[in-house]
Amino acid sequence: MILKIAWRNIWRNKRRTAITATSIFFAVFFSVFMGAINRGMFDKMIDDSVNFYTGYGQVTQKGYWEERFLENSFKLSPELETSLKASPGVEDIVPRLESYALASYEKITKSALVVGIDPEKEAALTGLNERMLSGTYLNKDEDAVVIGEGLAAKMKLEIGDTIVLLSQGYRGVNAAGKYPVKGIISFGAPDMSAKMIYMPLKTAQWFYGASDLLTTVVLDVPNKSAAQLAVHNLSASLDTANTYDVLGWQEMMPELMEMKAMKESSNVITVFILYFIVSFGILGVILMMTKERQREFGVLLSIGMKRSQLGLILWIETIFLGLIGAIVGIAISYALMYYFYLNPIPLTGDMAKTYADFGIEAKLCVSVDWDIFYTQGLVVMFITTILALYPCIQIWKMKPVEAMRA
Repeated sequence: MILKIAWRNIWRNKRRTAITATSIFFAVFFSVFMGAINRGMFDKMIDDSVNFYTGYGQVTQKGYWEERFLENSFKLSPELETSLKASPGVEDIVPRLESYALASYEKITKSALVVGIDPEKEAALTGLNERMLSGTYLNKDEDAVVIGEGLAAKMKLEIGDTIVLLSQGYRGVNAAGKYPVKGIISFGAPDMSAKMIYMPLKTAQWFYGASDLLTTVVLDVPNKSAAQLAVHNLSASLDTANTYDVLGWQEMMPELMEMKAMKESSNVITVFILYFIVSFGILGVILMMTKERQREFGVLLSIGMKRSQLGLILWIETIFLGLIGAIVGIAISYALMYYFYLNPIPLTGDMAKTYADFGIEAKLCVSVDWDIFYTQGLVVMFITTILALYPCIQIWKMKPVEAMRA
């Protein structure tokens, strides 16, 4: 009966109900919007880094990640290959040999990262073949390279031009070679676009004098959860004390993880301020509602209604209003965030430059992880529930005669 009365009461004054529910709706909407933008930005950073290059997990020789020298390369034995592929969560492994070199064309010389790859496996992992801006993708057995769009622009290279590479190979041997540019790759991350050179793995091993050696083996896993499982299992099964390092994406991107932690810490303060403002907005509406109905409360108390029953009805009314505002806020914010999830907003100007400095594509992405929506809804509902105690306290202190004269 009390629930029925409370439900009918909130629709007696539709305007008041609309104002209260709308204030709660905006509280949920803005808190969700902030959370979705922040998480979407960092998810974009992580996904760009993972999908464009690093992968979710890697196996390297002990110490390679700290000192990326060719001397820290290793041979992929049949036993190690079998062990890696058999690990739960691993769909395939992608071998690489990578090192820096000086790239020269005519009078222009730039530093570049030369990566020897298995073209088919690399395409399956990072979709490298789908990023070809011009030219054609690599074949397994050819002496040719594909380069990043930014590097091609800086060196004024076109398809068919020959690039000269100079470096130091394995154990100090001279590394020098001339390779035709077969294709130009478009990267969303400007930093990668300006330095990447890919060549077939056998060609890279010959160039660096590192026959049958690899610097990294990337784990091809479907998602972050599978990556955590694979990294955990391989860390337990391989000799990580002396021979190998098994790295997850968090360990390979410590700067990004630190920045994410700092951003989340600062967001706590911002969200607290937002909730503080929202709380005053909701409280204002509740104060208005209590004042408008003061005479009604006085009449009900004077005819014998118990204060506890009246207070409970008012509390439930406010909860109903909170539920309406929260549900509508979650529904509308999810629909809007999902639209922007499918259609990221391209950024320009200083904001685009800031994104480029972090090596990510200049698009404003949002997250549609469900926990963002229900968490914010629950927080706003909690605030509303606490503030709903105010009219109950007023009922308990109210003098019916004075209330009816108001």
